[in-house]
Amino acid sequence: MTRARPSLPARLLRRLARALSPARRRSARRPSPPRHGRRYPGDYTGKVDVRYAPRIDGAPDPGEIVWTWVPFEEDHSQGKDRPVLLIGHDRRWLLGLQLSSQDHGQDAVRDARWGRRWVGIGAGSWDRQRRASYVRLDRIVRVDPGGVRREGASLDRARFEAVSRSLSEHHRW
Repeated sequence: MTRARPSLPARLLRRLARALSPARRRSARRPSPPRHGRRYPGDYTGKVDVRYAPRIDGAPDPGEIVWTWVPFEEDHSQGKDRPVLLIGHDRRWLLGLQLSSQDHGQDAVRDARWGRRWVGIGAGSWDRQRRASYVRLDRIVRVDPGGVRREGASLDRARFEAVSRSLSEHHRW
């Protein structure tokens, strides 16, 4: 049995609603490293003044999960577009923690061997499939505000504070 195809107006309305949804809005730009002569200065290694300050203003703010270019650890000239939880600032750079939907609870022993530490934050609108997400605590990446392609969602304060506590424990701040 075949399903009836929705009418053209219904399909157009669905596409328009999807395009206007804040959690799904994407830039047409392809992910790439920061331009304008701004080289990635390396991951942040100092103490972070963690702030929760999301604002509905279209600009990336601490407390929000955004999609942006994240350089690979072993080669900063290469990387991947991925979700990042913004946690603070370092001068003109935003500071963030990368997210993953892979179950790092099961890989804890292997991750610990490599010095990686993850904390679960559950599911949210930043992931289209609403999969559980994990935040990586041992790597603090610098994010070029102009390189943020999409704001995914604001993390609620309780989950943000739990990440902040875990981050402080991990780094012994």
